[in-house]
Amino acid sequence: MQLLLASRNRDKLKELTAMLQDLQLDALSLADMPKLPGVVEDGATIRDNAVKKAVQMARMAKKLTLADDTGLEVDVLKGEPGVRSARFASDDATYHENNKKLLKMLDGVAYEKRTARFRCVVAIADENGLYECVEGICNGTILEAERGGGGFGYDPLFLADGQTKTFAELSPEVKNRISHRAKAMQKAWAVLSRYLREKSGGKGDSPVPPRRERA
Repeated sequence: MQLLLASRNRDKLKELTAMLQDLQLDALSLADMPKLPGVVEDGATIRDNAVKKAVQMARMAKKLTLADDTGLEVDVLKGEPGVRSARFASDDATYHENNKKLLKMLDGVAYEKRTARFRCVVAIADENGLYECVEGICNGTILEAERGGGGFGYDPLFLADGQTKTFAELSPEVKNRISHRAKAMQKAWAVLSRYLREKSGGKGDSPVPPRRERA
C-alpha cells in the first residue's frame, strides 16, 4: 500500500521514512509527484497546518497521506517562534538565519529561563477528507550557541531534558527515539497499523480508523 508523505523537506523525509520502516507501506514523497501543487501553510496553529496539508494532498493525490508540522515554543518568548518556526527570520530563511534570530532575541536571558519545547503534530488523511491527528512533545532548553553538525532546523540549539548532547550532536538513532517527531510518529504508527489491519481484513476502502473528524 502506498503512503504519501506530504513534504519536500529532505531532512524531515529522512526521519519520517526511518520511523515507518517496519510498516508494510510504500512511502512516497511530494518529490515523487511533482505535478501536485503546493499547500499554503497559513494555519493559525501547528495542528491547522498539519491537517490542511494531509487533507488537501490526500484529496489531490487520491492516496492515504501523512503530513506533519512542527514548531519550537520558547517560554520566555510566549511560545514563539511556534507556528512560524520555519519562517522565523523570513519567509525563505535558512536554518542558520532562524537560529541567529532566536539567539538574538534570547541574548542576556539566563539559562534557567530558556526553557522550550518542540511540538509535532502528525495528521493522517484519506481521499474522502477523513483524518486523525496525533501529537508529540519534547521539552528542553535553548543553549547560548549552536552545537553539533547533525540534525536540522533548531537542533543545534536544543538540549532535550535529561540529555547532555543537543539534537544536532545526537546520533540519528537516538534522536529518532526521543524527539517530538518520534513521539508523534509512534502514535501515528499505531493509527497506520490499524488501517493496514482493516485493509487486510477485507474491509475495502475503509477510511483511517477511528473516524474522528472530517475536513
